[in-house]
Amino acid sequence: MQRAIVDFGADAPAARIPQKLKEHYGIEVCASTCWSIVLQHAQTIDECPKAAAQIPERDGVAQLIAEIDGSMIPVVEMAESNDPSAKVDRRKTRQVGWKEARLSLAHTPGSVTPVFGATVGPPDQVGETLLRTAVQAGLGRKTQVHAVSDGAAWIADQVSEQFGLHGHFLVDFYHVCDYLTAAGKTIASTAARAWLETQKDRLKQNRLQDVLDELQRFVEDDTVPDDHAPVRAAHRYLTNRPGQFNYRDALIAELPIGSGEVESAHRYVIQDRLKRAGAWWKLKNAKHMLALRVCRANQEWDSYWQSRRQQAA
Repeated sequence: MQRAIVDFGADAPAARIPQKLKEHYGIEVCASTCWSIVLQHAQTIDECPKAAAQIPERDGVAQLIAEIDGSMIPVVEMAESNDPSAKVDRRKTRQVGWKEARLSLAHTPGSVTPVFGATVGPPDQVGETLLRTAVQAGLGRKTQVHAVSDGAAWIADQVSEQFGLHGHFLVDFYHVCDYLTAAGKTIASTAARAWLETQKDRLKQNRLQDVLDELQRFVEDDTVPDDHAPVRAAHRYLTNRPGQFNYRDALIAELPIGSGEVESAHRYVIQDRLKRAGAWWKLKNAKHMLALRVCRANQEWDSYWQSRRQQAA
């Protein structure tokens, strides 16, 4: 019965679990008990020993695709008193905010079953999570890793740190296009779409310098504030990321030039459960639920419950 409760709690708010139990199994369990069971198993999954974050001594698959993206989840913190006898109105100490959950995935080209990893930790933890995800997907000493994400410098750094010369980072093409779209409205207001298509074609042919030269002609004066200088922003964005725009070779190899796969996965792995209207999470509970959701997404759910039964035997 615990599995049924956790099954429901992985997808639905705690208040709805009793209704589902009554509807499907004809039993009554209060919401608080259900939620306690869900969190207990989520914590167990989150705290399971993790494999070392290192490339295994094997050849591995020839090619992996890897993507990273972040999604903000709502979190709440409440002050805890050091005096157990003190009465504290926790509603008055309630602080709400947002925490970024970083989702990574890896799979071989053509695969429709990626391996996921997720963390709310700092960049080095994100990198280690991505590496473990890639190992699960078949990473070895001879594997080439094609990594796609937005242009955050720390992501490119982590790809380099975790995969070395076998990691090839590509800035999401459509993220670059957002910058060029804004610049085009300033440069060619009445023909912005045609101008954008020209720059996109140049990028896909690895003619980055042609794009930079075009932007340079229209870069705003230094006296113009950054938030009113889209051409300068686009030029700076492209200039500051050398070697991260090799779209031509990716297209020839039939590898993705955008990170839409992981952006889509955010919705069904993270947001469907952790980003519901009106729901705020304690950070530790969000972390545990994130691990539970990844466990299910990686099709490790049956294995988890089999191990639980073996431990109980």
